Amino acid sequence: MAVRAAVLPAVDAPLEITGIDLPAPGPGRVRIRLAAAGVCHSDLSLSNGTMRLPVPAVLGHEGSGTVVAVGEGVTHVAPGDDVVLNWAPSCGACPACARDEVWLCANALSGAAEVHAHRADDGTDLYPGLNVAAFAEETVVPASCVLPAPDGVPLTDAALLGCAVLTGYGAVHHSAKVRPGETVAVFGVGGVGLAALQSARIAGASTIVAVDVSPEKEELARSAGATEYLVASDTTARQIRALTGKEGVDVSVECVGRAATIRTAWESTRRGGRTTVVGIGGKDQQVTFNALEIFHWGRTLSGCVYGNSDPARDLPVLAEHIRAGRLDPGALVTERIALDGIPAAFGNMLAGKGGRALVVF
Repeated sequence: MAVRAAVLPAVDAPLEITGIDLPAPGPGRVRIRLAAAGVCHSDLSLSNGTMRLPVPAVLGHEGSGTVVAVGEGVTHVAPGDDVVLNWAPSCGACPACARDEVWLCANALSGAAEVHAHRADDGTDLYPGLNVAAFAEETVVPASCVLPAPDGVPLTDAALLGCAVLTGYGAVHHSAKVRPGETVAVFGVGGVGLAALQSARIAGASTIVAVDVSPEKEELARSAGATEYLVASDTTARQIRALTGKEGVDVSVECVGRAATIRTAWESTRRGGRTTVVGIGGKDQQVTFNALEIFHWGRTLSGCVYGNSDPARDLPVLAEHIRAGRLDPGALVTERIALDGIPAAFGNMLAGKGGRALVVF
């Protein structure tokens, strides 16, 4: 029986809500009925070709649901179990995995090149976007993409643990390693940015500056932990230095992926501070530095993939923060939509609106 899904027929083409035929779960695979899926900017990056993976594809990489069936050899989950999807499973065998840098696994997206399903109307092969194809009523994924959902966390909240929360939390705690009393600036108040703001508060940051192009996001940012809010402008770095004794913040976290924003985040960081880039930008986004400023400022500029996180290790930690009331994934959600609303949610992302749309099945 066909299930409904959001299909990207080609790069830069509009999403289509259509029926797809899923195979039965073969050896080492799991069939899941989705409860919720987050609409993330990375899905937009796949749809516009910034991230190059096979199409046509079923998009969606951040989700949760309940196991319907398992294939031969799957033992860590069973039908009826609630689970969280992991879009970047580690292979355990490549050099990055051997260094325990599982977020850099060379084979994490190998599953995206395998046929996932077929269109119900014409039998066209479909690929699984970023491995898990969560924009569908049901999906079939490798067992390595499935993690048990943490106890005491609603499935709709758990959906966001698989990308936005894990990435924002990891950017603060694993990449930037924010320490109590430090000052932090977060650029971009989308889903990941809101998670980073909450995580900076958990880390004990003293001043937390949120920066976004939209003045309407101030209340959202302050509720997540921001102590200051700035509407992005040509003077943002100067304003941040004014808020921090003319020094700049200890840590800047860039969640946009634009050259101008990365440059501003760098300029907003104090001498000897850390700038962490989380946003995924295109090849056309060239960031330039001169040799003298690199020497003089002594700052560290680092990339951050998936929050430099290990989902198996970090999900229980996030769950404990949620149960203790320190972390609220639901606060990232600005609208709850049905599957048919995904194309409009993509349009909102393009317009720079909102934090996170959550598809509730």
